[in-house]
Amino acid sequence: MNQILIAGGGLAGSAAAIALARAGRKVTLIEREAAPAHKICGEFLSIEAQSYLAETGLDLAALGAAPITHVRFVRGGSSTVAKLPFQGLSLTRKTLDEALLNAAAQAGVDVRRGHAVRHISAAGGALSVAMDGGARLSPQILLLASGKHEIRGAARLARPGTLVGFKTYFNLRPEAIAALASHVELIIFSGGFYAGLQMVEGGLANLCLLVPTALLARVGGKFPALLAHLQSLSPHLAGRLAGATDHLSVPLSIARVPYGFVYRPDAQDPPGLFRLGDQAAVIPSFSGDGMAIALHSAARAAEAVLAGRPAPAYHQQLRADVAAQIKRGMVIQNLCARPLINAVLPGLVRLVPAILPLAASLTRVPAAARLYT
Repeated sequence: MNQILIAGGGLAGSAAAIALARAGRKVTLIEREAAPAHKICGEFLSIEAQSYLAETGLDLAALGAAPITHVRFVRGGSSTVAKLPFQGLSLTRKTLDEALLNAAAQAGVDVRRGHAVRHISAAGGALSVAMDGGARLSPQILLLASGKHEIRGAARLARPGTLVGFKTYFNLRPEAIAALASHVELIIFSGGFYAGLQMVEGGLANLCLLVPTALLARVGGKFPALLAHLQSLSPHLAGRLAGATDHLSVPLSIARVPYGFVYRPDAQDPPGLFRLGDQAAVIPSFSGDGMAIALHSAARAAEAVLAGRPAPAYHQQLRADVAAQIKRGMVIQNLCARPLINAVLPGLVRLVPAILPLAASLTRVPAAARLYT
């Protein structure tokens, strides 16, 4: 019998595994991807995320992380640049997740790749996990860190969103790379949806889009048509991608992400089932704090397991830590979707520079709640 089983080898799963294994616990981690793989993500590491990753021992600079010091807001022909209140970093999830899985294995975690958890049951509080291939495990503690992948028997029951996201990489022209260096660009469109563009390691640029499903349907449901449409709306985006070559043959995509979701603990929850990362909380992408929340949940879960606290107490603590910031993130996202605010946002940032650090502070894991600083 595995004492601790972790389903998912992304940021939250691997970070929790490392902490538990280094504390002397026997940990088995199940990762569905058999080899390093890209994941749909903006790949912006806030200062909070960097602090949590430092605890795992990763050297982000050695992994090639690109520094991000400024944000450029673009809408139509208007743009403004503001300095971030911290230095961010940008690193592909393919590189970051692989480094964390390797660190977990080195810490003594039994990492099993190319396998997936198919079903979870907790009759009478006893956990039973069905694997692909028919194997069944009975862990005392299960950390559910499957990201946006739902597992039968333990679905989040979150209200699905109405947006669809895409992510791909481009090899840009040298002049576009030079202009983008040290910046994350948020290209805002009428209606409140947006694109994010930033450099990552290896000289690639990460392009993420978040658009309404209705818009995707209007352009025929295909990514090339969507990208062409967005470039027709944004001369800036068209200029950045002029002469660029696509690094991925097919972009990554995801739909119906439940932004604003925070898991609410229930008295009937199994005492040994802990939810981490997106299985516990989902903040709007623009905040750039999704990875920090995932890592914070990993640290909180490891802390609770090592202290012998049950999952409901952990969920209650995590909710107290992050629910307010996620709610504020949703308020900001909804405000930015309003035509008037959407239209004046770049100018507002230019006229009131303090608005950026204010928005950042409102959508960050509170300093008082962080385990590492």
